[in-house]
Amino acid sequence: MTGMASREYKIPVWKRVFDLLLIGVTAPVWLPLMIVMAVAVKLTSPGPVFFRQERVGYGGKNFMILKFRSMKVNARTQAHEWHVENLIRTDQRMTKMDARGDARMIPGGRMMRALGLDELPQIFNVLRGEMSLVGPRPCIPREFECYKPDQKRRIEAPPGLTGLWQVMGKNKLTFTEMIALDLQYCDSMSPKLDTLIILCTIPVLLGQFLEMELRQATCAATAETEPLATEPGALTSANQA
Repeated sequence: MTGMASREYKIPVWKRVFDLLLIGVTAPVWLPLMIVMAVAVKLTSPGPVFFRQERVGYGGKNFMILKFRSMKVNARTQAHEWHVENLIRTDQRMTKMDARGDARMIPGGRMMRALGLDELPQIFNVLRGEMSLVGPRPCIPREFECYKPDQKRRIEAPPGLTGLWQVMGKNKLTFTEMIALDLQYCDSMSPKLDTLIILCTIPVLLGQFLEMELRQATCAATAETEPLATEPGALTSANQA
């Protein structure tokens, strides 16, 4: 517990029904995909398929979040925690550490994250009533302690797999802008808003993946041309030809 939960929080009935109905209807899609992802993680990297981490949940009640493991076993997480704390303190854009590459990633880990596939096991967190499909992303306790009192109000909505922040700019927004969107969702969550956010999530994830591929292609092209530009005598030989 974080000390914020002074009363009992219960997920609204409409939201719980919405989540369970959508999960049931889409099971033929996400269940086979999860099986494929589990096999892929197991074959490409030794160690457990799932990654578990303590997060701050609805009303300040902590829970263990589930994700497909996208990093090597025993990868240090302190650097990521420091990275996030620095972004909060300086109010910079909430960029990911793996935006420019991360040696801790397993093969395919970056693609998994870009498409949000590593988050799929959180469907089980939703089924257990610890999360919702839509809501603010649950943070780790250490990050939560960095929040100001008014920012901690984001726990007044159930944490979600996707949310207003994810479809309104995500890593291009600052910490203050992220919190503002979280609080806006807390004050206006409704079946219509949840439906719109879910409909926007898939094209946003695809755009995020394409942006990552474009960045990688650009970096690869730059790496190939730099040796040619700096090779001694290259320009002289070209002129003579």
